[in-house]
Amino acid sequence: APAEEVLFARVRLFPGGTGEIKINNRTIDNYFGLETLKMVCRQPFEVTGTEQFDVECTVTGGGFTGQAGAIRHGIARALLQADSDQYRAALKAAGFLTRDPRMKER
Repeated sequence: APAEEVLFARVRLFPGGTGEIKINNRTIDNYFGLETLKMVCRQPFEVTGTEQFDVECTVTGGGFTGQAGAIRHGIARALLQADSDQYRAALKAAGFLTRDPRMKER
């Protein structure tokens, strides 16, 4: 049987940026066709009112929707590391800090 495919996103934030998001070395527009998925990825920035970060992510596994959710989760957690006091309440209220526990059923 093949090894279980795991969905994960590794997200790095670079302060002083222009809000550019790169996924697997492609621009977000190039990677996600659907506007809704691009929107999902940008939600943590909208909720916290931050724009001054560039994002680089590596994402594997899952489908595009799951990947977008994983990236959103990663960005939210990275923002917490940047400034927990300022962002935590907004991110938590929006539910971006909760990991999606769903797994593929065998």
